[in-house]
Amino acid sequence: MIILRKKRFEMHLKRWITGIIGAAVLVFLIFIGTRWPFYISIIIASLIALHEFFNIAAKGLPRFLIFFSYALTVVLFIIVAMKQLLLLPAVLFLFIAVPLIFQMVTYASLDKKWNKQDIAGAVVGPLYIPLPLSMLILIDMKPDGNSWIFFLLAVIFAGDTGALYAGKTIGRHKLYSEVSPNKTWEGAAGGLILGIIIALIVLELEIIKGHGISIGVICLAILLSIASQTGDLVESMIKRMYSVKDSGGILPGHGGMLDRIDGLLFAAPVLYVYLALIQW
Repeated sequence: MIILRKKRFEMHLKRWITGIIGAAVLVFLIFIGTRWPFYISIIIASLIALHEFFNIAAKGLPRFLIFFSYALTVVLFIIVAMKQLLLLPAVLFLFIAVPLIFQMVTYASLDKKWNKQDIAGAVVGPLYIPLPLSMLILIDMKPDGNSWIFFLLAVIFAGDTGALYAGKTIGRHKLYSEVSPNKTWEGAAGGLILGIIIALIVLELEIIKGHGISIGVICLAILLSIASQTGDLVESMIKRMYSVKDSGGILPGHGGMLDRIDGLLFAAPVLYVYLALIQW
């Protein structure tokens, strides 16, 4: 029992140390004057998460397609950062078409046939990870975009923390045991509540200029929290399908990069749409 408690304490300590260091670095990158360090950090995170996804869902991918996906991911972020959005449909088409064409060309050779899951992973991976992360750059380009990104991350990270500790302390009713046996309705509620509280604090501090506490932004915080928890469940489903506990081990106490940004992948598009609508 003592050994088990010690391991749990060490796990939570690693989680908090990694979280605090990561948060400090993110705040610096978000509010630093020049934007390229922030954009480069998004690209690196995207490539790491995509690599983890391929290791889970598409282990049989040929190296050509793996490196093609990495290269096209970098191209995607470059054209978004340079505001060449007319090229975006072409890049998304290549993400889908090249794996299918490669499969078609090599189909006649039995030793080069892929598993169907590899085909799906080659197509889904880039759309699942780099595409929503590229929206962070588009958000950053909007008025007070860096402050909105800070708001987004604050709500998501607070929601993750609230869900974790509420679930461990008062969690009784399973949220979706077939996908994630450890998640509970109480944990989900705790994440939602803490996310809203942090959102109210950010708004009260007027970090986002001209956006104080309002019904609209509170509703946004609720949607971001729900989207983040949905993204968490989706990644849990993927890992459960392939019998994987963590997507990787790059972040002590947190697992892999994909484990850390799974909620962001679903929440970032929500914020992007919100800002696109209010600034239409």
